[in-house]
Amino acid sequence: MRSTTLLALLALVLLYLVSGALVFQALEQPHEQQAQRELGEVREKFLRAHPCVRDQDLGLFIQEVADALGGGANPEINSTSHSNYSAWDLGSAFFFSGTIITTIGYGNAALRTDAGRLFCIFYALVGIPLFGMLLAGVGDRLGSSLRRGIGHIEAIFLKWHVPKELVRILSAVLFLLIGCLLFVLTPTFVFCYVEGWSKLEAIYFVVVTLTTVGFGDYVAGASTSQNSAVYQPLVWFWILFGLAYFASVLTTIGNWLRAVSRRTRAEMGGFTAQAASWTGTVTARVTQRGGPNAPLPPEKEPPPPCAAQPAGRPPSPAPPEKAEPPSPPTASALDYPSENLAFIDESSDTQSERGCALPLPPRGRRRPHNPARKPPRPRGPGSPRNRNVPV
Repeated sequence: MRSTTLLALLALVLLYLVSGALVFQALEQPHEQQAQRELGEVREKFLRAHPCVRDQDLGLFIQEVADALGGGANPEINSTSHSNYSAWDLGSAFFFSGTIITTIGYGNAALRTDAGRLFCIFYALVGIPLFGMLLAGVGDRLGSSLRRGIGHIEAIFLKWHVPKELVRILSAVLFLLIGCLLFVLTPTFVFCYVEGWSKLEAIYFVVVTLTTVGFGDYVAGASTSQNSAVYQPLVWFWILFGLAYFASVLTTIGNWLRAVSRRTRAEMGGFTAQAASWTGTVTARVTQRGGPNAPLPPEKEPPPPCAAQPAGRPPSPAPPEKAEPPSPPTASALDYPSENLAFIDESSDTQSERGCALPLPPRGRRRPHNPARKPPRPRGPGSPRNRNVPV
């Protein structure tokens, strides 16, 4: 990603955060101030009804209650009516462990002991990657099952001679609708019935949970009226399949974007090749039709002269040309830079061999072990001549 694109994206995210902060402040700050005023009125009313209680003692009592609520205590429970209730029974502890590895972290239940916090560190480090692998596998299977079912519906549409583009759009819409029906709308009505929430509260909890935000103001099974030990584990399995569905949706979107990018690159490559071919054809035609006014091609430099033979000596015969072994067939497409460089070297060596009778060995190849030797020179008038040298 280029620096300008990254800076533009950062500016967009910051603008989105500032706009969200302004909206939430406008919506929630008046409610907070109203709740604070109501708390002050209740406190003054209590002090007027109980003049024997001092203001400092009441403040200490309120602070202790707040600390107890933060520690997991429930003000609706006392020792007589709910003697068997515990926020850390097996079902609730299982649900809490599930919120750790799913990274939801509602915050309604928190660890208060040092040993629990230390164990949570290592538990999260191992559990989060493990749950990630499970989520990928379940999402793959779930997405394959949904796509297989939608494939049968596509076959029915194709039998009715529906256009393929419309069938693709309908299959994508069906994939989203079936997932929303199974993992969003159905749990919403279930939580409305079981928890006694309104439809807005239930769908708010569903969306906050499946997006792993997890504020903790609404948590399934946190009320004292839920005595079933299997209710919260069932909620966790719904979270597993819901997150897997959204993961499959994101995977499908990523595959579609990669396919579109690959197709776009292929089309751009074809356009580039056609443009290069058209440019070469036009250039060749313009050169042929230029006539006498066309610019002359640049003159080639003459090849370097060979080494001059000494006067009075017979010219040395050219060594017999040695047949080069046939070069291996090259691939239709050169995929590696080294192959391109080797092709350039061979072409330049072929051009350089035209200059002299004695060719230089091509670069990148070894010299032959037994090169052709020159005939011996005559030593003088009295010395015997070589029979191979013509007189």
